[in-house]
Amino acid sequence: MSRILSVLDVVKHYGKVKAVDGVSFEVAAGRITGLLGRNGAGKTTTLRMITGVLHPDSGRVELFDKGVDEARDRLGYLPEERGLYRKMRVLDHLLFLAEIKGRPPATMRSAAERWLKRFELWEKRDARVEALSKGNQQKVQLAGALLFDPDLVVLDEPGSGLDPVNVVLVRRLLQELAAEGKAILLSTHQMGEAEKLCDEIVLVHDGRVVKAGPLAEVKASGGRDAVHVEFEGDAAFLADLPGVASARVDTNRAELRLAPGADAQAVLSAAVGQLRILRFEVVAPSLEEVFLEAVGGGTAEEVAA
Repeated sequence: MSRILSVLDVVKHYGKVKAVDGVSFEVAAGRITGLLGRNGAGKTTTLRMITGVLHPDSGRVELFDKGVDEARDRLGYLPEERGLYRKMRVLDHLLFLAEIKGRPPATMRSAAERWLKRFELWEKRDARVEALSKGNQQKVQLAGALLFDPDLVVLDEPGSGLDPVNVVLVRRLLQELAAEGKAILLSTHQMGEAEKLCDEIVLVHDGRVVKAGPLAEVKASGGRDAVHVEFEGDAAFLADLPGVASARVDTNRAELRLAPGADAQAVLSAAVGQLRILRFEVVAPSLEEVFLEAVGGGTAEEVAA
């Protein structure tokens, strides 16, 4: 895989607050990398250093083995803040972005029209931006980030304001762009969506990377497997089985959280002896659980409790 972006031990202070503390990771062509963490973890500051909006106090960022300023034209950026001219019409807005970038609007019209159709905004091309829903405004911003066919796409909370249908639309689009060889870096605190979308994961907490790597490896590095069981019979005994750390047992289904090193097959054997099993499924820990464990937050159930 071709390396597109390298973030090398970057540090950024705001006064006495160290917002980013030695963050390092890489983004490769054809891969979707998720920069994940709680609000205030340093994600947006990191993205601003990648895009050249901010400069690191120490460390460096390399795009295509060059400095940020030398390669910025090959990067498309969606900021977290909605930076739209609300009185402009949608198509005119995209053409205006082209002009700001030094591209004659006439040469970018076909690309702008293509992206509006792709984002299901063609019928709204003559509407003023302020008349659009929050979700459609977000799609206009996404179209603006992709308008120039960038090789690296950097997105800060791309799902903000999108309804479930448009979340799926954007997810499929990003997957297609990655399949075409684009490198995609997205920042989000929505770990469930990142789990469906990302190939690589960088988990950050208090400005530091706590886990990073391919999605499967990060998920396998922590958390505890769960067992989902559907059954007929009295399953109260499941909570007391060896290897079961916690259990939620309802009338005909149960979710069991296994202790580290516990054998799911042993749980199944014990359950088969006393219940009619309709479904038995071992579920890997979610990214949320892995993250909470890594930062000392306990399991998702413990945090909720």
